[in-house]
Amino acid sequence: MTTQPPNYSTPRLPLLWLSLAFLAGILLASQVTLPVTVWLILAGSSILAAIFLRILSSRLPFSPAPQPPNSPAPPPSTLFLVSLSLITLFLGAARYQASIPIIDAHHIAWYNDRQYDLLVTGVLTELPDTRDSYTNLRLRVQSVDTGDESLPVAGLILARIQPGQTFHYGEVIRLRGALKTPPENEDFSYRDYLARQGIHAYMPSAKATLLPFRGGNPILAAIYALKERSLAVTYRIFPDPEASLLAGILLGVETGLPPDLQKAFKDTGTAHIIAISGFNITIIAALLVTVFNRLLGPRRGALAAVIGIALYTLLVGADAAVVRAAFMGGLALFARQVGRRQDGLNTLVFVAALMAIINPHTPWDVGFQLSFAATLGLILYAQPFQEWITQRLSRFLPPATAPKLAQPLSEFVFFTLAAQLTTLPVMAYHFGRISLVALIANPFILPAQPAVMLFGGLALLLGLLYLPLGQLAAWLAWPFPAYTIRVVELFARLPHGVLILGDFSLLFAILFYAALLSWTFSRGRVKGALHAALTPAVILSALALITFLTWRAAFAAPDGRLHLTFLDVGSADAVLIQTPTGRNVLVNGGPSPARLSDALGRRLPPFDRRLDYLVIASTQEDQVGALPRTLERFPPRAVLWAGKVEASYSARQLDKWLTDRSILVTRAGPGQALDLGAGATLKALAVSPRGAVLLVEWKGFRALLPIGMNFDSLAELEDGEAVGPVSVLLLADSGYAPVNPPEWVANLQPQLVILSVAAGDPYGMPAQAVLDAVQGISLLRTDRAGWIQVTTDGEELWVEVERK
Repeated sequence: MTTQPPNYSTPRLPLLWLSLAFLAGILLASQVTLPVTVWLILAGSSILAAIFLRILSSRLPFSPAPQPPNSPAPPPSTLFLVSLSLITLFLGAARYQASIPIIDAHHIAWYNDRQYDLLVTGVLTELPDTRDSYTNLRLRVQSVDTGDESLPVAGLILARIQPGQTFHYGEVIRLRGALKTPPENEDFSYRDYLARQGIHAYMPSAKATLLPFRGGNPILAAIYALKERSLAVTYRIFPDPEASLLAGILLGVETGLPPDLQKAFKDTGTAHIIAISGFNITIIAALLVTVFNRLLGPRRGALAAVIGIALYTLLVGADAAVVRAAFMGGLALFARQVGRRQDGLNTLVFVAALMAIINPHTPWDVGFQLSFAATLGLILYAQPFQEWITQRLSRFLPPATAPKLAQPLSEFVFFTLAAQLTTLPVMAYHFGRISLVALIANPFILPAQPAVMLFGGLALLLGLLYLPLGQLAAWLAWPFPAYTIRVVELFARLPHGVLILGDFSLLFAILFYAALLSWTFSRGRVKGALHAALTPAVILSALALITFLTWRAAFAAPDGRLHLTFLDVGSADAVLIQTPTGRNVLVNGGPSPARLSDALGRRLPPFDRRLDYLVIASTQEDQVGALPRTLERFPPRAVLWAGKVEASYSARQLDKWLTDRSILVTRAGPGQALDLGAGATLKALAVSPRGAVLLVEWKGFRALLPIGMNFDSLAELEDGEAVGPVSVLLLADSGYAPVNPPEWVANLQPQLVILSVAAGDPYGMPAQAVLDAVQGISLLRTDRAGWIQVTTDGEELWVEVERK
């Protein structure tokens, strides 16, 4: 059936043009700097012009009939709309100019780049952003002390502190450090990025002190407290990396995922799963509405989905990014329900203008651009794609079968294609890369996402009420995020899955949108609303099969062999020993909580994540930095400790954590051994204030782990002569030459040498002398091979690596 082209004449779309004019005014003011009063005077002049044109149009005869092509002037109604557009244009410019702060002695940015430290007091405006090696605090400043006097000032500040301290929303904090102007370079301007959030001052190395006062909004404080507790419960009832994935999906906390897994999501075009964005909420909301449509009907189904989005927004903390995403997601549902491009476009651009009124810097936010572009794609192309696939299938299938098959195809394939089509230039421009496997990966990922959110959210809610009940629900929910991660990693391993573009010109992005929209509005009119219905039997059967296979693989019984897994934690050591009888022993942990938590979560049983033993073989900061935060998720039953507690900040934090929880800690001594079961042992050969040299033995297998090696230990072990030949040797200190002398390697005669080192180690490790010493011996490095697993039955040796 042929459809008529839509009528997009300006009188029918006044809201669209007025909203576009306001956004154009913001862009104009970003390039042309004029005082706010000048922009307001121009807006006032436009108001007078609009009134004059309105009076003139009421007195002149005007026929609504179409004007001839060579008409000397447009209709008065159009002129009136143009004058209204000029008003909003100048008001948009005035709004942008008014948002630019005046940097004087009453603004915190006035004190940037001084040659001395300052004392800055302020209220924490949101939850701390905790990373592996630092924590970001965002404060609304109350005062600054320059050393001479304390002055009242205003403005926001971003401060970076060392990890380990715990702060909460609304607390009053005093910072000590040097204030800096946020940096910028050719590739990225951190200054502009923070300025769009109202931050013009940055303290890159601060010391924070909690003051006995409180501020902030009580309602927000309650919401943030719920979010903090929800995050803790998520990590209690789910293992990693599934817990970190659910923290991103359910709570908007995506910092727990290790870098490699984050990269896998980006390379497969599925990063919208882990970030609460309009792209994510739009797709999830649309999938939810297909289910509610069947239960409640189209209108009530859409309303139920909007209510669900609102509740979800409150659960994750209702910060600005989430509210924006929820706004866009709700808009997409509205646009699909009304079934008309005009209404959808009107509302989309109006919402964008409304967001720009609240924050005039919104148009430059990448998240906003992706949300806007994804929603635009759904408005313009979701319905045509479904109609197209239905028509094609109707040629080969019965009329009643074609729509049923087209519906899930549209939801999981073409629905994604519609959003990705319009987000492609944004991703290419900002990230310089596009995923070539996204269209293949998303259809495998998206069907599981309603179950991820539904069952994961249900487990979280039950866990908030009663932790054991939440743990029970987590057993049912776990296969779905586990499936998501495994499929993403599978597609990420496909060769040539990412196209690296480098610097992508803004002009090309503009030309792409111009060509795409020109082609779109030259096509026939799209009519009707979405009448989607999933086929539950097919989807539930597939998910049941996935659940069975995932659980079967996850709960394999111990195989009676000894496994030593050297985890990829950078230039440090973390060794997971899994004994023939199924015990789990962790030796040290490295510096990164995200990497360690991900590695343990993949290897320990998902619902019995206690470590049988934790062995501290070195108390240096980079050796134990990950442990204080990771052990909340993987608590040990007992600890064997070697090395001085005072050697590092993290060692002191870890000691306090163990003491507070009454976990048994045994101080290691020379010759002390742990029984690993089935005759396997872990023995401390030498113990010093720096740590211990460990030996794992089982039948004919011997692995030496000199993690806490120093010169005294080296002499005590007679350069290895007192140890004798070993099967596996871990190089000490990432290949530092003084503690890995040639005679040490020669006396140990290892069959396999393991080197745990970061790519591009800042200290140039490993030393060339060490590499020369192990020449001719099999050498595996974590910077090249990833994690390395050594498996033995006591006689033979098998090696598996992450990357060949």
